[in-house]
Amino acid sequence: MHDAVCADCGKTTQVPFVPDPNRPVYCQECYQKHRPPRKSY
Repeated sequence: MHDAVCADCGKTTQVPFVPDPNRPVYCQECYQKHRPPRKSY
């Protein structure tokens, strides 16, 4: 696990990948807000 700072709220979180400085990283709560909606078929 790697430490990262959430791009929205600034909270420290851990992610299972090496964070890319060119892409935002979100904590679990903020990720839910940014996640694309699920498609229902």
